[in-house]
Amino acid sequence: MAKILDLQAETRTQSGTGAVKRMRKAGNIPAALYGRKVKPSNIQVHGKTFSKLLEGSASDNILVSLKIAGVEDQLALVQEVQHDYLRGGILHVDFHAVAADEEIHANVPVVIVGEAKGAKHGGLVEAIHHEIEIRCLPKDLPESIQIDVSNLEIDQGIHISEIKFPEGVTCRLGGDVVIVMCEEPKVEAEPEPAAAAAAPAAGAAPAASAAPAAAAGAKPAAAPAKK
Repeated sequence: MAKILDLQAETRTQSGTGAVKRMRKAGNIPAALYGRKVKPSNIQVHGKTFSKLLEGSASDNILVSLKIAGVEDQLALVQEVQHDYLRGGILHVDFHAVAADEEIHANVPVVIVGEAKGAKHGGLVEAIHHEIEIRCLPKDLPESIQIDVSNLEIDQGIHISEIKFPEGVTCRLGGDVVIVMCEEPKVEAEPEPAAAAAAPAAGAAPAASAAPAAAAGAKPAAAPAKK
């Protein structure tokens, strides 16, 4: 299950380009907190602390407990992180407030485990869906959905109905949806033989000799004069 990570935050009273620049220069990241049952608010988090939190997470679904001075701790999902790809660093973070007793929806990565029987005969195991949309309480949020492919033969697949989800987790996809497939080995087509050289056309003149014969009646070249 995903861990709930404590994250210190502060209320942000100033806005505008100048205020944001000063905030980033001081090592903080501007952020926003919103949700169905909370009033949207502007906050800020410490840059290095948040970056380490991202690096240490095994999943994109990061659940945090925001600790804001003078406010009750707020459970939230990291909804969106805007990166500065030119200069590096993080520009902005969106937090989606959730309640401990309220179901959340999340896309959880698929992790394939085991070696398929079909793979031993050249089959190729491929994830048809790399993520699965699930719903659960925040405390039951998994970091990933592991799928064991050990018994998978060539031309067989694993459907949603065959996956054992963690307790408290349900899937929003239909049971007949294929998640993982073991396909036949791909055989590359052999190159076609080069076409035979075309025969010379009937009546075509033969190629000229490299040393053309002397024209009939031509005089032989004069010998060099004796000194």
